[in-house]
Amino acid sequence: MNKTFKIYAVIFIIIMVILALLEVNKKEVTDWRKNFDVNEKSPFGLFVFNKESKDLFSDKLRKIDQTPYDYYNQNKKSSSNILIVEKEIDKESWRSILSEVSKGSDAMLIVSKIPKEISDSIGYYDSQISFNDQNVLKLTDKKYQNDFINLDKFPSGRGFSYVKPGVEILGKTVEKDNSDQANFIKVKFGKGNIYVHCEPLFLTNYYILKSGNIKYAQNVFSYLNDKETLWFVEAAGAKASSRFFMRFILSKPALKYAWWVFLGGLILFIFFNAKRKQRIVPVTEPLKNTSVEFVKSIGNLYLQEGDFHDMMAKKAQYFLNKVRMDLLIDTQNLDDEFAKKLQLKTGKSTEVINEAIDLIRKAQDPYASVMKEDLTRLNRILDEIIR
Repeated sequence: MNKTFKIYAVIFIIIMVILALLEVNKKEVTDWRKNFDVNEKSPFGLFVFNKESKDLFSDKLRKIDQTPYDYYNQNKKSSSNILIVEKEIDKESWRSILSEVSKGSDAMLIVSKIPKEISDSIGYYDSQISFNDQNVLKLTDKKYQNDFINLDKFPSGRGFSYVKPGVEILGKTVEKDNSDQANFIKVKFGKGNIYVHCEPLFLTNYYILKSGNIKYAQNVFSYLNDKETLWFVEAAGAKASSRFFMRFILSKPALKYAWWVFLGGLILFIFFNAKRKQRIVPVTEPLKNTSVEFVKSIGNLYLQEGDFHDMMAKKAQYFLNKVRMDLLIDTQNLDDEFAKKLQLKTGKSTEVINEAIDLIRKAQDPYASVMKEDLTRLNRILDEIIR
């Protein structure tokens, strides 16, 4: 067992002990957020209502996970009940709901807010009517006077600040020091009816499980006719996109601890592994360009050998190759036409060009007698021409 492994083992054991102590001493925290989620068992979820909804609607309830706009575009339905419980709905879907109601359907809207232009169409303005920590919801019908619900945890305090004439008030928010305010109304809309309740909290787990409160919910839904009810719930696709894997992991204490342990272990592994493998990068000298030294060495070799004719021939060969490649002049015949083209391309005098051609011919003649002075003259003239 090497030293690094022992370090990892000790760190891991320490972390496990700390997490175990935290788990033993931790206190359960209640999530009091108003989520109105049919799958949530937190106080303000709709899990219980979702389970009891079939009995409340006499097995005539159908959940729709499409938007009302998409559903009614794809399905031509006869009149039915429409149920919306604190759900974000686009304006086109609201218009689809109003259109269906005008044809004879009834809609139960249990929402704290809807777009103002939609509430104007229905016939009311909603606003914050109460700032008390406790509200009592009661129905105005005398046969329901003994059925009320006490909101003692985070009531929204929403209600109707104005209702148009002809709107029937079915329920109110009752407070000790304030006058009663309407929070549940019925509006005739075309051939159907719209019921709007501004306090959806009465359907949440916390309140519906309290003794006697279920009666209030039953009374509210009793206003709907005995026919099929379409409950528009959160679309499956939207639910999946909002509940990505990290949200699920962090919502579960055991998975959350496992996630933090994994991240901590990964960071430690990277730190120690990088430290163990890090090495000093050696300084590598760049390769030197020895071309000049090589040319000097070859030149000195030829000078020492005294073979001026060979050097002169190679210089002439190099010059003619450069003329072909750079100046695009044919060098097969070193005649007057070649001399004229070279003179025009380089701008040198005719005397210099002719002298260079004479020296090149001499370099190409294997029987010519070449002196050191000839090599020097050829090198000077050719360098002057191609400079």
